[in-house]
Amino acid sequence: MSVVVPAYDVAAYLPACLDSLLVQSLQEVEVIVVDDGSPDDSGAIAEEYAGRDSRVRVLHVANGGLGAARNEGVRQARGELLGFCDADDLMTPRALELMAGCARDLDAPLVTGNVVRWQADKPVRMGWMDRLHRDREAIAIADRPELLGDVFAWNKLFRRDFWDSAGLSWPERLRYEDQPATTEAYLRAGRIGIVPEVVYRWRVRDDGTSITQQRGTVADLTDRWTTKRMALASVAAHGDEAVTAAFRTRVLPGDMWQYFAHVPDCTDEWWALLVDGVRELWGEERSLTGATLPPMHRLVGWLVEQDRRADASAVITYARSLGAPLPRVPAEGGGLRVDVPGLDPATVAPEALRLRDHER
Repeated sequence: MSVVVPAYDVAAYLPACLDSLLVQSLQEVEVIVVDDGSPDDSGAIAEEYAGRDSRVRVLHVANGGLGAARNEGVRQARGELLGFCDADDLMTPRALELMAGCARDLDAPLVTGNVVRWQADKPVRMGWMDRLHRDREAIAIADRPELLGDVFAWNKLFRRDFWDSAGLSWPERLRYEDQPATTEAYLRAGRIGIVPEVVYRWRVRDDGTSITQQRGTVADLTDRWTTKRMALASVAAHGDEAVTAAFRTRVLPGDMWQYFAHVPDCTDEWWALLVDGVRELWGEERSLTGATLPPMHRLVGWLVEQDRRADASAVITYARSLGAPLPRVPAEGGGLRVDVPGLDPATVAPEALRLRDHER
């Protein structure tokens, strides 16, 4: 088994990451650290580990970004199973044993395990990941299309022969490169092994420097739209209408609330890019009002579609001041809707305001 660890400016985290890999209950592991032209001591730390443990190999490459570093590690990997670990994160002690056992016992070319966020050295459960990884089983993506939302590279094992035959690789020079590659893997795998146990601790950096903490920038949003388009194209080409519908409504919008949060402080360029992307991927026929987003974010999504920046900003600012869900009031025609002071409901599509039965 081979585990590829890209390393760039992670000297503060790399030792803990490597320690978590070298104390695995499954000891037959090749750890390939790819020093991606790191400006700090990451390369030297990796070499020190390699000098102490023959299971560690170090590749020094010119900086090419996370996708390129992973791809170079794959090219050099010798194992029949292939995994990935980000250098600022940790694998749980039995992670590789559990995933390898699942791949073997269930004859699954792709295995995915549960994840917790690692905050202040404590685990924080993610309910949606718990739901996707309830039982140890093998499924097809049509059985659980919501699994396409588990886009992470590092809670998975791939059989190397499957990786090669499917022509998989990580997009390069692009943030969120995990989603296009993992989407393609899910669609091609046939059988996907599910491991309910937590196999990975995803660190929340206190300094806010991780890629997923940069969503308020134009560069980040540009890359996010690109990877969403790539993933959607793969799903559409797969040809299963039910999977495509689930992907559009339950998966593709899943992280939009994290972008909507930046609306009150965004630049004109970022706002225009947000509007264009939302209209392209959803538009009026597939409005975000039909997505599985919380009520507030369905409303904000509709306001973004309509290019109503001031109203979208007002909704988010009001919700922040409440620190709680938006107030509920009776809706015209029955049921309940959300209410925001200053937002005239007569100017908003009813489906953007109305609560669903399970939300009342």
